Amino acid sequence: MSVTPPDTAAKPRMNHRQVLEALSGLILGMFVSMLASTVVSTSLPVIIHDLGGNQTAFTWVVTATLLTTAISTPIWGKLADLTNRKVLYQLAIVIFVLATAAAGFAQNPEWLIACRAVQGIGAGGLAALSQVLMADIISPRERGRYMGLFGGVMALATIGGPLLGGVITDAWGWRWNFFVALPVAIVALILVQATLHVPARPKKKTTIDYLGIVLLSVSVSLLLIWVTNAGTTKGGDWGDVANNNDWWSLSTVLMVGGSLLAAILFVIVELRSKEPLIPLTLFRNRTFTLSVIASIATGIAMFGASVFLSQYMQLARGATPTEAGLMTIPMIGGLLISSIGVGALVTKYGSWKPYLIVGSVLLVAGSFLLSTIHYDTDFFLVSVYMFLLGAGVGMTMQNLVLVVQNQARPDQIGVASSGVTFFRSLGGTIGVSVMGAALSARVIDLVAERKDDITAALMSLGDKAQYWADQLQSGALPRVADMPEALRVIFEDIYANGISHSFLIAVPFAVISLLAIVFLPNKPLTTMTTTERLQAGEADLVTVSVPEGMATLTATGAVRTMDAGDAPASETHSTRSS
Repeated sequence: MSVTPPDTAAKPRMNHRQVLEALSGLILGMFVSMLASTVVSTSLPVIIHDLGGNQTAFTWVVTATLLTTAISTPIWGKLADLTNRKVLYQLAIVIFVLATAAAGFAQNPEWLIACRAVQGIGAGGLAALSQVLMADIISPRERGRYMGLFGGVMALATIGGPLLGGVITDAWGWRWNFFVALPVAIVALILVQATLHVPARPKKKTTIDYLGIVLLSVSVSLLLIWVTNAGTTKGGDWGDVANNNDWWSLSTVLMVGGSLLAAILFVIVELRSKEPLIPLTLFRNRTFTLSVIASIATGIAMFGASVFLSQYMQLARGATPTEAGLMTIPMIGGLLISSIGVGALVTKYGSWKPYLIVGSVLLVAGSFLLSTIHYDTDFFLVSVYMFLLGAGVGMTMQNLVLVVQNQARPDQIGVASSGVTFFRSLGGTIGVSVMGAALSARVIDLVAERKDDITAALMSLGDKAQYWADQLQSGALPRVADMPEALRVIFEDIYANGISHSFLIAVPFAVISLLAIVFLPNKPLTTMTTTERLQAGEADLVTVSVPEGMATLTATGAVRTMDAGDAPASETHSTRSS
């Protein structure tokens, strides 16, 4: 018979209704985060045009959010292991929504980029903490069905956001896109306060790895600034970047060298820190390392598709913001169906690896097929390609976090979960930057190649020729749908070619992701929550609400057992394993 110390006794497991109530605030918080991001996705070409920005500005409006999300995610994850997770989640919602509202008052691209950077800090908290809080109250085996709910909410926000953003932009102007999330955020804060009750964590002295934060920020920022600007120096009216940003130049040496130096110093600091931002010992775990590699490709596919498919619909097919939102529904449909369906199957059967492999295959197929699209490609085929990519993202994104949480130490759930999310965000950030730089450079090349065609088209416009010549020479991102037919066909072809060329960059990363997932150890999912695992780890002998708990424990004391005749039989001794 075992004895349960009173301070470590496991609380009764929550039923399905109680879990849904506890998750309601988390789900709505994630919905706010997704809605505030996706509602502006279809209107970004219009926003950048109205603010006088160019393709580089367009890329940085997206990249700024992804960059700060990536950098802040491991910070939030570390804080989650040290302090009150519920308060941190509420703080992340407040930061995110206030920054989003401030972006609505932007008068130039620089202000918009700055607001989006602050927005990313809040988004990093929402992404990391929702996974950690879920692990506190739901076991990995049961988490699949609830992760499907998160996937469904993400799909709803991704479908509804662009549609809502397109309608708002066409009806009232794009600035209202930044204010629409405010009332939803207030409701989310109230729900989190009222319904989310997480077990109290033991208090301990906390130290923050400030030097690690600075070095990580410097390393990632320098790399992304270089990627965004390098190679876009072919000049003319289409390349307003200074001429010292060639791929091989002094600025390249300084930025790449500075990024590498900061990365090396970051590793040294993390190895010496008492509370490292990203414990490098995590990489000794094969599951964590391979999941990180696979997450990078998932991030590139997810963020790259959401950014450049919107551009493709508007710049290569002449769609309005509302139409662009409708045209991306096949991709979101794939994400919705696969996320909810696979989540339910994981919970029912306990098997996860086959779905990850299928998802990674779909990522490869979707990325490659999207690299073949042109401005006049049959839209049915484009829809099939988008559906495949969305299904691949839905099968892999949440499940990679799930398998890491399943094997991580319970006291490192925060940093382990945020570590995978960090590298997914970092992969997406670098991917969007590289794809954006490739698109910008490709457009410059194609405009130069078709200079005679553009000149002939301008000459055919009569008294409007000078107006459109000035528009093209302004360097601002053009509104292709508003162009006269003669010009529009040329630029639709140019942008379709450039965007499909960008998608080709995602293909090798998707292949690497497939290989990493194939070699993931196929460990069964535990049926213990993080809280139960922590309680079990603190006790020498503990009775928990699931039989699996006893198999994971080690004893230090003597336990008397009785034989059939009720006589003392033996004493069994065991020592604590290291």
